[in-house]
Parts: sequence; C-alpha cells; structure tokens
Amino acid sequence: MKAVIFDMDGVLIDSEPLHVLSDRTLLNTLNVVVPENHLDKYVGVTNPVMWKELISEFNIQKDLDEILNAHLSLKLKLLKKGNFVPIAGASELLQLLYSHNIPVGVASSSPAIFIKEVIKLLRLEKYIKVWVSAENVKGSKPKPDVFLKAAELLQVIPEKCLAIEDSTNGVASAKSAGMKCIGYRNINSGNHDLSKADLILDKLSAITLLEMESLFRSRDTGR
Repeated sequence: MKAVIFDMDGVLIDSEPLHVLSDRTLLNTLNVVVPENHLDKYVGVTNPVMWKELISEFNIQKDLDEILNAHLSLKLKLLKKGNFVPIAGASELLQLLYSHNIPVGVASSSPAIFIKEVIKLLRLEKYIKVWVSAENVKGSKPKPDVFLKAAELLQVIPEKCLAIEDSTNGVASAKSAGMKCIGYRNINSGNHDLSKADLILDKLSAITLLEMESLFRSRDTGR
C-alpha cells in the first residue's frame, strides 16, 4: 500500500443528511415531492447527473445551470450553519497514515468548492495531499476517473492505492480503477450494496494499518 484515497461525503464528514436536506428543500420549492428513499440511488453521483435525471423524471421547468447554482448555494449555507466534525475515527485514521508517511487523497463527487470548504471546516489540510472533484474529470462514479486522477496526482499506481468508500457507486468506481477498497457502512448514507469491496466495516476506528496492508499481500495458494 502506497497511498490511501478517501471518499469525502459519508466517510470523512457525515454530510449525506445535509445533501438530502438540500435536495428535498430545493425540490419542495419546485413543487416536487419524491418518495422517502428515492434519492438514495444518487449517493456518490455528481449533482449535474442527478439533477439532469430529476428534471427529466419530474418535468421540472427550470434550467439545469440555474438549479445547480441554487443547489450549491443552499448546501454551502447549510454546511456553514451546521456543527460538523469529522466522522468518528476519521481524524485518528488520517493521523495514523500521516505518521507513517502514507500520502492521502480525496476523490469526491461533490463540487470542488464544497470539497474545499469541508476540508477547511474540518481542519484536515495537513493530512490531505490532493483532492479531486468529479468536476475535474470526464466520467463520474461509478466510472473510475476520479480515483484514477487522484492516484495520478499522488504519483502512485492505482494497484498500490487503497480506497475507502461508503456507497455502491463509490465502491464500483474504486474497484474499476484497479484499487483495493474498504467499504464503510454508514447508516446515514442509506442502504448500499458494498459487497464488491475487499473488506466491509461498520467503524472507521476498526481500520488498522495492519489490516489495510494485509489487503495487498499475495495469498499463499499452496503448491
């Protein structure tokens, strides 16, 4: 293992409830009501992709750019009003990696300005060497582009990177990039299929250096 790449929403910050609140608040202003778990499928998906589909599905008579600007403004406002801290175990895990000189990146579907604000708010600048938004690449999760770009910026081949993800789309993205992946089961991120991950855990505090490195060791298959 030469680098670790974190998803941000639902892994470093418990922001999925914020995203859902901003989504539903904006939809309400557009007189659109969606079923309870209707938005779960968009966890790990970029805002443009999500809103393009919602505009089509509910025949919303608004321009995509207008909606995206309003949505981002609302999310930043909610972020600044909220009392957000890193998810339990995240700071300790980042400190562990930092102390062992293992570089860390972030690969997120969120807009670049939102990623920047979260990292600043949580005071994680010291630990995160690079971060990539889906805005910076061609394909969004579940395509591998955002993870491949983060690995490129870290100057580490994907096969030597470990990804930590909380969504079906995120795990698929990391595995498609050729990375090992730990699936973090965050109850606030919805009920996601993480079965393609190499390891699934309910707590970030359960992730040890030994356990991470063990994912990269070749298994003895016998003679």
